[in-house]
Amino acid sequence: MSDIVIKAENISKQYRLGNVGLGTLSHDLNRWWHDIRGKGNPYLKIGEENDRNVKGESEYVWALRDINFEVKQGEVLGIIGRNGAGKSTLLKILSRTTTPTTGQIKIKGRVASLLEVGTGFHPELTGRENIFLNGTILGMTKKEIKRKFDEIVDFAGVERYIDTPVKRYSSGMYVRLAFGVAAHLEPEILIVDEVLAVGDSEFQKKAIGKMKDVSGKNGRTVLFVSHNMTAIRQLCRCGILLENGLIVSEGDIPILLKKYLQSNRSEEELQPLDNYRNYSIKDSPISIDRVYVLESDNLIPELSMNCELTIITRVKTTKPIKYGSVTFRLTNSEDVNVGMAFSWDDDFYLNVQEAGTYEIHFKISNHTLTPGKYFIQVGLNQTDKTIAWDGISNYPIFTIENKNDVVAYLHRPWGVNHFVGNEWKLCKL
Repeated sequence: MSDIVIKAENISKQYRLGNVGLGTLSHDLNRWWHDIRGKGNPYLKIGEENDRNVKGESEYVWALRDINFEVKQGEVLGIIGRNGAGKSTLLKILSRTTTPTTGQIKIKGRVASLLEVGTGFHPELTGRENIFLNGTILGMTKKEIKRKFDEIVDFAGVERYIDTPVKRYSSGMYVRLAFGVAAHLEPEILIVDEVLAVGDSEFQKKAIGKMKDVSGKNGRTVLFVSHNMTAIRQLCRCGILLENGLIVSEGDIPILLKKYLQSNRSEEELQPLDNYRNYSIKDSPISIDRVYVLESDNLIPELSMNCELTIITRVKTTKPIKYGSVTFRLTNSEDVNVGMAFSWDDDFYLNVQEAGTYEIHFKISNHTLTPGKYFIQVGLNQTDKTIAWDGISNYPIFTIENKNDVVAYLHRPWGVNHFVGNEWKLCKL
């Protein structure tokens, strides 16, 4: 058990909603009265789950509830969840910037935290002075800080402004320097929140590389919170998934990401496609219900280059149909056509014997799409009579990440990606 550096035991955090200070004295007196009678805090019994979509009845809410986990030395733990799930609250407790309402945290080693822009920096001090201030707070000697100073400045790329007060820095410069300090001053535990999103892509790549070095080569522990699933997938092997202040799952990152994205997808699916529907005939026997994409059977909206992807169109039919066909057209963020597919090219037709819900799977074994965001147009047609049943346009479908520094050629001519000879399948749900 000596390799465990962080242990959370029954961590809960309760907050009171509404105006701060309203009724505080009466509540404090009530707590004191219950405490001297040995009955405990009465407000711990009335708090509600932290579901931001529900108004609730209580003025107390549990931002975290009964959190238990362990982190071993050298691990990179990813913490994922929707906004308001409790991720930042958990990091603040681990960083000891706030205390849990119940439970305890056991931490072995020095902790460096990067929770939000400006954390730990004094705005009136220069970048140089803040480096020494942060190093001193971490318990380092002046000699140790000097030894790391040039490396920090070079990593942050702010040498020209190092003797300028940080209040004059841009948010990106602020974060670059703050991360450089946190990562280079040799803490045993590095805690990083979504703040990296402030930086540009070049900085994010450097930061992820540095966190890999910190954990892999130096054997230090990293806790990483991000909504960038690609960064989580690159950096972390294990993680925890938070929802409404509770741990709903923990374990290997690929499994967690699939669960997280599926839960988000279910929320998105409640939104109708009508905003993207460009035509639908009256009394159409078939209509598009939703569209999504899989990479190698995983529901991930950020795809890899040259991956195997499957476009899935869920449809609802009201009666049997015959000789139906499907058309796909992909466009990039500048509305340039980059790919197309017609089911009849692969001798695939929709023949449905009974009404119901079906999924049309179109698998592309090896696409040649370059990095960027892509949108889809889907059309359902009766082939033998050339009747257009239903269609959507400009539906945001996926993003291809630039993992290999490949330049994205945005303006590609029509027909470059004419997907032919790929697998089509119709599945009844």
